[in-house]
Amino acid sequence: MCGIVGYAGWRDAQPILLDCLKRLEYRGYDSAGLAVVGKELQLFKSKGEIAVLEAAMPEMKGSVGIAHTRWATQGKPTTVNAHPLADCSNRLAVAHNGIISNFMGVREELQKNGHTFTSDTDTEVFAHLVEAEFKDDLVKAVQKALVAKGHKLTTSGAWSLGSNAAIIVDVKKGFLSAGADPRVDAYAWAR
Repeated sequence: MCGIVGYAGWRDAQPILLDCLKRLEYRGYDSAGLAVVGKELQLFKSKGEIAVLEAAMPEMKGSVGIAHTRWATQGKPTTVNAHPLADCSNRLAVAHNGIISNFMGVREELQKNGHTFTSDTDTEVFAHLVEAEFKDDLVKAVQKALVAKGHKLTTSGAWSLGSNAAIIVDVKKGFLSAGADPRVDAYAWAR
């Protein structure tokens, strides 16, 4: 079972997120990763145990971040497919639990519009949809992405989008967004 954690505060996010991931190890996973917002979005992911991730990880400076343990459902259990996943501009990072069952059609449309994908996951589609809808308000972009371009994302699982399972960070605003219902998001500013 996957796990997602987020931190927005005044301390360095990396050690806090790593500690949280270690607390989720009992749930089972095949890969893990972190996204920390500093001067830029810093992503680091690894296949295997959190100890492997921690041993290879560079120092990441910033006080906002997300982390994820993944149990592969879409795409093989690889470092490339580990979460968090970023958009084309490397401005937004997304971690998500659940399945987006209609992701292939949405992915193909996004690719036709110039989006470049780096993983085989369904979650990366959501990062690119948010990017495509993002103007100035992340919450509105998330709401629009859920029904973007006439595609209502079809999700399933106890932790699908709209059920406490998507966390997004925005490198330019230091914004962390998470919510049970994408219309009523909880959020924190860290800058």
